[in-house]
Amino acid sequence: MEIGIDSFAMNLLDNGTDAPIDGATAIGQLLDRIERADQVGLDVFGLGEHHRAEYLDSAPAVILAAAAARTKRIRLTSAVTVLSAADPVRVFQQFATLDLISRGRAEMVVGRGSSIEAFPLFGFDLNDYDELFAEKLGLLLQVRDQENVRWQGQFRPALTGQGVYPRPMQAQLPIWLGVGGTPESFVRAGTLGLPLMVAIIGGDTHRFRPLVDLYREAGRRAGFAPEQLPVGLHSLGYVAETTRQAVEESFPGYAHTFSKRARERGGPPVTRAQFDAQLGPLGALLIGNPEEVAAKIRRHSEALGGIARVTFQMDIAAVGHEKLLAAIELLGTRVAPLLRDAR
Repeated sequence: MEIGIDSFAMNLLDNGTDAPIDGATAIGQLLDRIERADQVGLDVFGLGEHHRAEYLDSAPAVILAAAAARTKRIRLTSAVTVLSAADPVRVFQQFATLDLISRGRAEMVVGRGSSIEAFPLFGFDLNDYDELFAEKLGLLLQVRDQENVRWQGQFRPALTGQGVYPRPMQAQLPIWLGVGGTPESFVRAGTLGLPLMVAIIGGDTHRFRPLVDLYREAGRRAGFAPEQLPVGLHSLGYVAETTRQAVEESFPGYAHTFSKRARERGGPPVTRAQFDAQLGPLGALLIGNPEEVAAKIRRHSEALGGIARVTFQMDIAAVGHEKLLAAIELLGTRVAPLLRDAR
């Protein structure tokens, strides 16, 4: 099992308040964390894509390219690229360039996007939400597999045999499909034979098993072998020396972030009871000491029929740079060794 980290490049890292640190400082600290993840042997580091004031990840390929120059082995990926509001040709060019800079360590996780601010920003209609993604995913896969592309669609000018450059170092640039809870998305990933990254940030993880089974069955029907259909798990998490420490350090930032989102949507603030409910054996949060977190990941893997990769989203904890570095150290030196041979 591969172990990694996903980040939204938040500049709110001061224990759950609204006082952001300087953007240049925040980016520098993020690069330090990616470098530390590489040093302690983690497998992958992913950057999301948002277009909001509290996040600095609107251009993930740029940050990942800077990280490539400071790392040696860790794989570098988006998490996720909001493909519906992007040009697939430019996205491919950016990540093919990243692949060259990193000497074959680039990946993409693409999705429709749970945050919708990119759609009006780039002039797209939310009513075309799924149609945009389906068309652009098809073009991205064609560009990946063909140097000269002939293609015609509804939302982008046609390609009539133009070459798309540069080409990546890897023979085939890995593209994962990031999904939430929509059955059609799971089926789409299986039908295309794409690796699946499931974002589970609340509720009980086992409830996603029927959707994962849909993915695997769609892949089987499309002629793909089980080993061609890996499943990854993206969850909110935080690791400290003791479970009490992990819980008490992470709750203020968690409550602040999700209460703010709830207010934007007219909902009530997050309570401690709601947070604690997610800490149980079946809950989605991967928060605790290294041994407990590893055991919980093993239970999640069993519940989902086996996972190949798990990535921690730790920014939400808003615990500060030094504590995040310590958590990364624990992930690499104590959690990952317990899971390397897990199936």
